[in-house]
Formats: sequence, C-alpha cells, structure tokens
Amino acid sequence: MRRQRATKIVATLGPASSSFEMICKLYEAGADVFRINMSHTPHDEMRALIGHIRKVEEKFNRPIGILADLQGPKLRIGALETPRPLQPGEEVIFSVDGSSSAIPLPHPEIFRAVQQGHRLLLDDGRLRLTATANDGKIIRTRVDIAGTLSSRKGVSLPDSVLPISAMTTKDHADLEAALEAGVNWIALSFVQRPEDVAVVKEIARGRANIMAKIEKPSALEHLDSIIELADGIMVARGDLGVELPLEKVPGVQKRLTRRARRLGKPCIVATQMLESMISSASPTRAEVSDVAGAVFEGADAVMLSAESAMGQYPTEAVMTMDRIAREVEQDYNYRAIIGAQRTPPEATGSDVIAEAARSIAEHLQLAAIVCYTASGSTALRVARERPNRPVIAFTPSLQTARSLSLCWDVHCIHGPEPTNLDDMVDHACRTAFRENFARPGQRVIVIAGVPLGTPGATNMLRIAYVGLQAEGVID
Repeated sequence: MRRQRATKIVATLGPASSSFEMICKLYEAGADVFRINMSHTPHDEMRALIGHIRKVEEKFNRPIGILADLQGPKLRIGALETPRPLQPGEEVIFSVDGSSSAIPLPHPEIFRAVQQGHRLLLDDGRLRLTATANDGKIIRTRVDIAGTLSSRKGVSLPDSVLPISAMTTKDHADLEAALEAGVNWIALSFVQRPEDVAVVKEIARGRANIMAKIEKPSALEHLDSIIELADGIMVARGDLGVELPLEKVPGVQKRLTRRARRLGKPCIVATQMLESMISSASPTRAEVSDVAGAVFEGADAVMLSAESAMGQYPTEAVMTMDRIAREVEQDYNYRAIIGAQRTPPEATGSDVIAEAARSIAEHLQLAAIVCYTASGSTALRVARERPNRPVIAFTPSLQTARSLSLCWDVHCIHGPEPTNLDDMVDHACRTAFRENFARPGQRVIVIAGVPLGTPGATNMLRIAYVGLQAEGVID
C-alpha cells in the first residue's frame, strides 16, 4: 500500500462511513488517517469505529493514524420565544438570563471579557454586532450586519480573549475515553493560548500527540509558542473565516503551514476543501484549486470533513484528493516552490544530519531515505526538509508508526529494533526492495542514532547498495 504521493489525506468518519467495509474502501482510495469528530460521536460509537480501523490496519498490514477531534466550548445564545429580526443600527441588549427585552447569553465569562468596540458574530458570522457598553451585567451592542436571529445560534468573539479553558467537562470525558481507546492524535479546539495545549498534554502524558486547532485570532497572537508546545497544528479555516475577514484566511493559511514546517510539526489544512462533493460526484474547479494550493504550499495533510462523514460520495472524495495531490506533486513548479521555502537547519547534530541526508539523496539520486526512530523525531526532521526522495521510517513503537502516518511522505514500518548496525542496514535495504522503493543495484541512505534506541540522538549516516533480490548488501 505504498502511496504515490507525499501529501497525506485525513478522512472524517460519520454516518456515511462508519462500517468496516466503507473504511476499507476509504483506505484503499487513499485515506491515511481517520478523524473522529467527538462533537457527534458517543463513546461506544467511537470505540466501534476504532475497532473497525484497527481491523483495516491488520488487513493491509499498515499503521493507520486515528485523530479524535474534541468539541471545545460552544458559545450560544439562549432560547428565544420567536425568531427576532435585527435591524441595521438597532441597539440590542444581552444579559445572562435574558431578562426584560434582552437576548439571553448564558455565558458569564463573555460579560467579563467583552469591551467597548469588540465584535459579536452570531450564527456563523451572518449577523455582526459591535459592543457599545458593558457593565458586567448587560452588554449593549449596535447591529452592523442585520438579519433574523433564532434560538441557540452560535456566538463568536474575535476581539475578546475569554477567561475559559479550551477544555469543557465533555472534552475531559471525551479525552479520557479517546486515550483509553488508543487514538494517536488529539485535536484541541478553541485554542487561545499555549496554556490550553499544556493542560491537554499533561492529561495525555505521551499517550497521544496533541494537535492545536488554529481557529481563533488570539491563537495567531501566540502562534510560535503554541506550535512549539503542540505536536502539530490544524488550519481550521471554517472558524477562522468567521472570526477573521475572509480575505485574510488564505494568507494566514500560508503563514501557518510555513511556520509549522519550519518548526518540524505536521500541519493539516481543513474545512470545506471539497464541500460540493457532499452531494455531487465531482468537485468545482475552485475546490480543486483550493486543494492544489495546500499541496503546493507543502502542507503535511489535507482533510475531508462532511464530504466523507455524511456525503453521498465519500470514496470519490478521497479519490479526488488523491488525484489532485499526485498531479500537483508531479508539476514542474512544485519542487521549486517547496525548495524555496526550505530554511537552514537548526544548530544540532540531528538536524544537520537530516539536512545532509536530503542533500546526499538528491545529489546521488538515491532511491530512498531510510531512518530509524523511536520517538518519530528523526522522521519529522527529514520530512521537514521535503526531500524529493521517499522517506521510510522504521520504529519499534506502534504508537509512533501510527502518528507518523500523518507526516509528509513518511512511509512507516513497525517492527523490532535491529540488533546492530549491519542488521539495521541489511533490514533497510531488504525493506526498500520489498516495499518497491528500490531495485537491485540502487542505493539508499540510512540514518539513525547510535547507540541504537537512544531517543533524539541522530548521529549516524550510511549509504548502502541494494543487492540482487535484496539478498546481499554492499556499502
């Protein structure tokens, strides 16, 4: 099941894709990682989906990553007796309990955060109001973009930093259940500051990697510290497009993907990538260009949401993403764009060796870069270089292998640790041959940490020939 592309595909599971048979089809079509949206998935259903995925993994003998996406705080207005029309320039008052003519907003934390001039976006940004006064009990606002407001519509506050955690009581329960069930990535919603990520990492204690969803303007203000602390990021363009002017989102997406690559952290570009395929067997030309843009930019993965979770054509959506990624990666401009974004390695032995492996593999036209990694850091360093040679990652940790399935062009192999250097090189050559990365007579480059099994100590580089039928190795 070697993929003929570097960019990975994340497919969300849901009513249209919850059976073992459909998950098999999605994986064969090109899905590398499966997302479970905890906003809509009870714990028993989550465990059933994970069981199906692990059976697919066993069937194809390939590590598959699972991402559990936490719901995060959902800010909504309270119940209204009837829908309320809001007129341009009208004064609208909010209170916690909705007393008198005020609209109920049952979130005291909002009243502690909103200041004069802050915007309130209602119903996914369809209505926009500006706060004119806040005495801690009522918020007075002016209607800037009018419309009709109905019960339980969402509230976004792009200018306010709310004094709340990204983790709700539901999220805590979902997190513990997901960790116990053995997911590999946890996506954290509503991240505002690095402390939000730290809370989840402390609970996870290394049982899963943490992905920060960037969907709040306040997260952009703390971006570097959030990415440093998280294991990866998701560009959640849906909510970003509500809280930021739409025209700013493409630039923010580029900034996020480039910054994540510079720091060696996987980056997913998500939301509405092939939205029309929920009900259509083919995407729009604009959607194809959107997916292609993320691939050209060097994102680790592109994601399907409702298209694969509840759409009428989930398999076709995955196949479409696969075709777009393969075509872009063969385009003449692709390597030029990817190479232009490359930055000098950090001043560590591990980073310099990863950069050297990329350079040697490209100049000598080697068949593959083979790295041995316990924690996954060596593979991440090599992938950050975006080599034009495939990356094979050997690891004795199944959790690491599954987590790396999200990483750009990393083909993961889970197996026992080699006993010595000769065994390591021999195993690398045999596997490169068996997995169709190399033919007899071609060479591969092998990097690892010596002594073997030492985390974060990448200090060895070796070039090896793949012998006849991979029965012999000369280096």
